[in-house]
Amino acid sequence: MLLRTTDPFRDFDRLTQQLLGTTNRPAVMPMDAWREGERFVIEFDLPGVAKESIDLDVERNVLTVRAERVARNGDWEALATERPKGVFSRQLVLGDNLDLDGIEAAYADGVLRLVVPVAEKAKPRKIQIGAGADERTAIEA
Repeated sequence: MLLRTTDPFRDFDRLTQQLLGTTNRPAVMPMDAWREGERFVIEFDLPGVAKESIDLDVERNVLTVRAERVARNGDWEALATERPKGVFSRQLVLGDNLDLDGIEAAYADGVLRLVVPVAEKAKPRKIQIGAGADERTAIEA
């Protein structure tokens, strides 16, 4: 009797799920984003990723997050491999109303947290109106 340890169809199905993801486990970095007053908060789940392997870039208004989860090396046999390994990348297009120079980043417990402040030019402001046609008032921003 021959015991088969691999099933090519199951392996192909597992590979497809790793590349394309499923509804329960997407292939890209899971992300949450929300607004807190005058700042936006973005969190990425990156369990098992070393802080040194995370790279953040901003070019124009595109934020790129890259991270790498390194595969284990050594003399061992994998029994289950469901967590994807390798380099992950995600890009977000940020609006012109955000201060891209003021982005703050922190990484703790496998969660990358970015705080993006709203730009001064996008904040609400009051405009004074003069009493008459002869009175000229400067508009302050």
